[in-house]
Amino acid sequence: MLRVAVIGSGPSGVYTAQALVGQEIVPDVEVYVLDRLPCPYGLVRYGVAPDHEKIKSLQHNLRAVLEHPRVHFLGNVDVGAGGLGPRELRRVFHAVVYCVGAATDRHLGIPGEELPGSHSATAFVSWYSAHPDAADGRFPLAARSAVVIGVGNVAVDVARILARGADELARTDVPQAALGALAESRVENVWMVGRRGPSQAKFTTKELRELGALPGADVVVRPEELALDPAFGDSAGLPAVNRRNVEVLRGWAEGAARTGGAKGAPDAVIGGRRRLHLRFYLRPVEVLGDVESGVRGVRFERTVPDGAGGVTGTGQYEDVAAQLVLRSVGYKGTPQPGLPFDAATGTVPHVEGRVLRDGVPSPGEYVAGWIKRGPTGVIGTNRPCAKQTAAALLADADELAREPLPDDPVAALRRAGQRPVRWPGWLGIEAAEAALGRELGRTTVKIADWAGLLVAAGGGGR
Repeated sequence: MLRVAVIGSGPSGVYTAQALVGQEIVPDVEVYVLDRLPCPYGLVRYGVAPDHEKIKSLQHNLRAVLEHPRVHFLGNVDVGAGGLGPRELRRVFHAVVYCVGAATDRHLGIPGEELPGSHSATAFVSWYSAHPDAADGRFPLAARSAVVIGVGNVAVDVARILARGADELARTDVPQAALGALAESRVENVWMVGRRGPSQAKFTTKELRELGALPGADVVVRPEELALDPAFGDSAGLPAVNRRNVEVLRGWAEGAARTGGAKGAPDAVIGGRRRLHLRFYLRPVEVLGDVESGVRGVRFERTVPDGAGGVTGTGQYEDVAAQLVLRSVGYKGTPQPGLPFDAATGTVPHVEGRVLRDGVPSPGEYVAGWIKRGPTGVIGTNRPCAKQTAAALLADADELAREPLPDDPVAALRRAGQRPVRWPGWLGIEAAEAALGRELGRTTVKIADWAGLLVAAGGGGR
């Protein structure tokens, strides 16, 4: 029997496990899916916005894999801590596949970025998604104005949550503390700002349209900022998703012009409604404020297309008042203890998923997902990526399976100081979250702290 550890239970990890046990070339592959958290599903649980129930339902597909008789979930296992590194794992498993994602966010690299009130969108998402590492998160929702820097889907999610009413979020699994804070939010203006134009925005059209459907919120766009980059010629030269995005934005601008609505609207809220401002061709150059009082705004430089798909500064500046700034300019991978790492790409060097040490494939070590290819693609992109890595591992199976291993990998992990939460423990967490929802008169409500999760896991399978 070939025993494989998959590190990470998000889509890339689960798809890797599925590819390993769903084939017949190498029989009797046993997969142990290890995760630092006591809960599975990775960013599907802790990254997808709570009001995106359809995407979150992917958990049902991932669950089916984790309940396969030759797949074993082991949560609360901290690889890299307590001496549990690659060498120790290889003593317990024939092969190890690292599916650890891209754990941190990119920085802007501008003055004032670290002021109180300036945060990463990643931290904000973790907070409203009940990630236990973010249980103590504090965001200044007494702010009247919030700036989200970035024009990708994460930026859209963050802007939408800030602009959405708490009553609507009460129907989701958002943790109770976050729901209470959002209910008391005083944010009136949300600015989502990109340094390039709508031609290059990374959000999908579905996500963009959701902004225009928010009850109690008006979308504000400026027609003069919807010009296309000359590098694309006319809109027919754009990729389909970008072309649809531009059409939606122009439709909003034209509708506002006809009704005398949001075009060129000032910052003041009209009729108590929140305003969601979509701005383009503005590059952040400084977060304004001081350590004592925190953020008071962001200074942007007006940009223009350079004709080659980028932008150049004009020397003209605009200040946007804000007391909360959230940067959403991408994720990046972090070094993994004991593994080689390419700091320029934020990935582990590899060939077809085989980890390279000094340019040579390292026996029994593999990568899949963002730590393999960088933070690109959508959830489904992880499937072919995982299949490629699984194919490489299976091709090496004869050589790998010759290594003698201890009979019980769970016992070996416990001897290494770990306290694994097995599948019954996760089911205990699910039951506790359902009970919490009933107690609060809501649907299932996530438990947002480490202690609560581990108590709910109880002795079930630990």
